Amino acid sequence: MDSSFDDPDYDYAASIAGRALRSMAEQRIAPTPANFAVWFQYLAGSQDDLRDAIDLLIDHNRPFDSRTNQDLFETYIAPQVSAIVVRTSERLHALMGAAKEFLTTAIADNHSQMQAISEVADQGKAGVDPKALVAQLMNELARAATRATRLEAGFAEKTRELDVIRDSLSRSEQRARTDTLTGLANRRALDEFLRKAQATAEWGEPLSVLLLDIDHFKTFNDNFGHGIGDQVLRLIAKVLREKVREQDLPARYGGEELIAVLPDADLAASAETAERIRRAIAECRITRRSTGEILPNISVSIGVAQYRTGEAITDFIERCDRALYLAKGGGRNRVVTEIELERAGAAG
Repeated sequence: MDSSFDDPDYDYAASIAGRALRSMAEQRIAPTPANFAVWFQYLAGSQDDLRDAIDLLIDHNRPFDSRTNQDLFETYIAPQVSAIVVRTSERLHALMGAAKEFLTTAIADNHSQMQAISEVADQGKAGVDPKALVAQLMNELARAATRATRLEAGFAEKTRELDVIRDSLSRSEQRARTDTLTGLANRRALDEFLRKAQATAEWGEPLSVLLLDIDHFKTFNDNFGHGIGDQVLRLIAKVLREKVREQDLPARYGGEELIAVLPDADLAASAETAERIRRAIAECRITRRSTGEILPNISVSIGVAQYRTGEAITDFIERCDRALYLAKGGGRNRVVTEIELERAGAAG
C-alpha cells in the first residue's frame, strides 16, 4: 500500500485539486495543465495577487475565455517556474568559481614575485654584480607583467560573461512583466505599479485610471476570426501606448480590456486623455492583409475614475469598471467618468 495515501499533505493537496476541478467546471474552463495550475494556486491561497485577480473577474461575471486563462497563467504562474532562473544560477556559480580561481592565482603570483624581488635585494647586500642584479630584476618584472596581462584578459572575459548574464536577466524580467500579445505591461507589472502609485497618492498627489473595452469584440471575433481579433487588440494597444504620457502605465487588464494608470493626473485631465484615445481608435481603418478587404470600424468604451485617499485599490478599479459599463450601457463608443456614474446612481 502506498504510504502517501496516509500523508496529511496528500489529503490536503487532493482536496484542493478536487475543488479546483469543480471550480473550473463551474466556470467552463478547459482542464488543461496550465489552467489547473492557476486554479490550484488560487484555491490554495498562496498568492494574494492571483486571488484578487480571479475574485475580481468572478465578481463582475467576466468569462474565463482562453485569452484570459492564458493571461492568468503567464502573469502569476509561469514566472515561478522559469527555467531561465535555473540556467542563470548555474552560470553565475561557474563564474564565481572562475573568479575565485583567478584571485587565488593572483595572490600566489604576487607572493612569488615579492619573494623573488626580496631574494634579488638580498643578493645586492651580498655584493653581487649590479649588472646581474638588474638583469635578474628585469626578468622578474617581465614575468610579473606577463602574469598580470594573462589575469587581466581572464577577468575581462568573465566580465563580458557577466554582462551577458545581466542582459539576459533584464530581458527575462521584462518578458515576465509584458503581455505577449499586445506588448503592454501585464497584470503582474500593473499590480506593482498601482501599489507604488497608491503610496504616492496617499500624500495628496492625484491618481487616475482609465479602463477600456472593445465594443462588440466577441461578434467581431466570430465574424472575422481570432487572428484578426488579435490584430485589433495590438492596434488598440499601440494607440493606447501612444496617447498616454511617458510616466503613465498602459497595460492589458484581461481579455479585450486594456487599462492605463495615470499618476499625477486628475479626473478632468484623464477624461481628456480617454477621449483622445476613443477618437483615435474610432478613426482607425483596418484592412485584412490577405484580401485587402476593409473591415468594419471598431470603437471602444472607456471608464475613468480618480483615486480617493485611503480606499482599497480593488474599490478604485471597481468604480472605474462600473463607469465603463455605464458607457457600454449608454450606447458604447463613449467615455464615462465616475461623476456621471454618481449622477446615474442619484437619478436611480
